[in-house]
Amino acid sequence: MDHSKRQRLTGQVKRFCGRFAQGAGAALGRVIPQHCLLQWLKEEAGDYRERIYDPLQTLALFIEQVLGADHSCQDAVARGMSQRVALGQSPCSLNNGPYCKARARLALNLIERLGREVGERLRAAQPEVWRWRGREVKLIDGTTVSMPDTAANQAEYPQSRTQQPDLGFPLMRLVAIISLSCGAVLEWATGPCKGKRTGETAMLWQLAHRMRPGDVVIADRYFSGYFLLAWLIRHGVDVVVRQHQLRHTDFCRGRQLGAKDHVVTWARPARPSWMDEATYTIMPESLILREAQVDGLILVTTLIDARQVSKRELLGLYHARWHIELDLRSIKTVMQMDVLRCKSPAMVKKEIAVHLLAYNLVRAVMAQSAFLGHVLPRQLSFKAALQLICAFEENLRHAPQERMILRRTYLLAGIAQVRLHHRPDRVEPRAVKRRTQQHPLMTRPRHILRTELLKQRQARHEEGLIR
Repeated sequence: MDHSKRQRLTGQVKRFCGRFAQGAGAALGRVIPQHCLLQWLKEEAGDYRERIYDPLQTLALFIEQVLGADHSCQDAVARGMSQRVALGQSPCSLNNGPYCKARARLALNLIERLGREVGERLRAAQPEVWRWRGREVKLIDGTTVSMPDTAANQAEYPQSRTQQPDLGFPLMRLVAIISLSCGAVLEWATGPCKGKRTGETAMLWQLAHRMRPGDVVIADRYFSGYFLLAWLIRHGVDVVVRQHQLRHTDFCRGRQLGAKDHVVTWARPARPSWMDEATYTIMPESLILREAQVDGLILVTTLIDARQVSKRELLGLYHARWHIELDLRSIKTVMQMDVLRCKSPAMVKKEIAVHLLAYNLVRAVMAQSAFLGHVLPRQLSFKAALQLICAFEENLRHAPQERMILRRTYLLAGIAQVRLHHRPDRVEPRAVKRRTQQHPLMTRPRHILRTELLKQRQARHEEGLIR
């Protein structure tokens, strides 16, 4: 890479980092690895020719596209034109074709590496007081997203079995590991919702390598299986999960720790069909676990010492699992990832990766704001932070260098002002009050209905000619 091209690329990286209040200050202000990003661009993109939509510019516009309210490629192209004019360059065409082709050229590995690196750096840079007793607590859960009904998407991510052909939409399953303290997505896996080994627990096995000794994992009862718990215990990870509804709990057995609180031994079940003999052999023949009932919930944990961790503390830890539900809601609803827009599986994976990268970048800004405001990141509103970041976009993009730090400070101070209300044990009905407009449901494929409408129009036209 020649000197002039590297200099221009370095300037692009600095502007990209400045957009998310990165590049200055302490560790929380340097979670975007500038030197790594330059190296990864070289590795993934190679020596690309000069063009309006180079890899970094395309990635930056893609991130702004998923953060903005419009989400259209046309809006991203308009943003690109605005940036060029502000930098004294000639305006580009508003035709979104070149931008869409540039997105297709983007390396998926580059987006995923950057997203995971930002999440990991944010996790490592957070203050010790944000953690639970100095330990990293990781939340696990899964969700699904839909996408356009194209033949390629249907082949990769088949629709639900309950839907008739041509009447449903392809479904992708997503399983994520999220930090409780800072809210960053540390790892994720995607796959279809139909077929063998496509369940949430099966996909979690792909992510198990991201667990570290000393971590505490919190998950719902779907992840309370014997073999998953055995693997986590073997690698020095503590677990707090809810007891599966099919497992019987008898508090008369085991070593009593208190009322509805005991230590029991789980025996290894028979080898499941998906597990090979070698893996089954190395699994322990039994597990020593603690079962405790608090407020009607039966919790299973490896935190056996009741003098160090009481039942109430276990319940508080498990209640913190709700944060991952809110995080996934923020990604799917606030950032509008619940319905993807790309029409090919390759682009769908990139769209997911860009959403999670953008989410982690917003979390990085929130972490800086929380640190300066002497609050916890979980006390700040994600939606308010996203709104402020989008509102400050033009200011940060076009600010001269001498005013950049001051404007970043205003942004961080503004985010710290919008704090969430403490509403423990909130209860709300899972129902919608506002009535939506009533439209008939599509019960037959679109092309058949369209053909019938055309026939009806032709019949009315011919009837008019006869009269």
